[in-house]
Amino acid sequence: MNLVLLGSGSRGNAVAVTTDAAVLLIDAGFAVRTLRRRAAGAGVDLSQLVGVVLTHEHGDHSRGAAALAHAAGCPLYASAGTLGRLGRGGRPVGQLETLDVGPFVLSACRTRHDAAEPLVLSVTGPDGEKLGVAYDLGEAGVAIRYVLRAADCLIVEANYDDVMLRRGPYPASVRHRIAGPGGHLSNRAAAELLGELWHPGLRTVVLAHVSERCNAPGLARAQVRDRLDPLGFDGELLVAPQDGVLGPIAVSRAGAAEPV
Repeated sequence: MNLVLLGSGSRGNAVAVTTDAAVLLIDAGFAVRTLRRRAAGAGVDLSQLVGVVLTHEHGDHSRGAAALAHAAGCPLYASAGTLGRLGRGGRPVGQLETLDVGPFVLSACRTRHDAAEPLVLSVTGPDGEKLGVAYDLGEAGVAIRYVLRAADCLIVEANYDDVMLRRGPYPASVRHRIAGPGGHLSNRAAAELLGELWHPGLRTVVLAHVSERCNAPGLARAQVRDRLDPLGFDGELLVAPQDGVLGPIAVSRAGAAEPV
């Protein structure tokens, strides 16, 4: 299993999870034309799309989802709250539900964010390799840690730096929302979550949804490194760009052969 991040940030988010014969898209927060262009440039064949799954309804995660799923003739997966807020039909995904989507096994858990019914997701591939995706959440509870446990690759938001947010351009009300339990994870909070999720088989960490105004890739990477390196993490630590593509990234179990 491989993944390609087609962009991540406040202006759009999308992650393509692929095998040789199938593609699962997690979020589709760009126009369909942009999604198709970025996917084609990264060698992702969207004609193999088996499903589009949404973490929540905000436009930077859902903008092209319905149109892309319709064009591909595949299901749109999301929580009932998200589908209701979008006014779209689709396959509702329940709390701690596990379901098969093509060759993938999808698991979901509700989280806290200022959205209708947002989800944290994990995807298990055909060989048991596991990806966890957690962004747009203000705090991570026990159920979230359960869904993300034992992942080989984790995509976790590191949205803001505490100091940069305090000194940034946003009014106090917006700063409180971002830093509140229904907002986003700071670099510090992301580092703590990743420290709790670390295990010897964790091979890759991708920091996502990095704010262009209240964070910097180097700051996010440094704070997470400070938490993970003493634990013995020796995998890849990457930062997803907003305006470019990251990947393909191989997701495989520790000790398994890398895909060719």
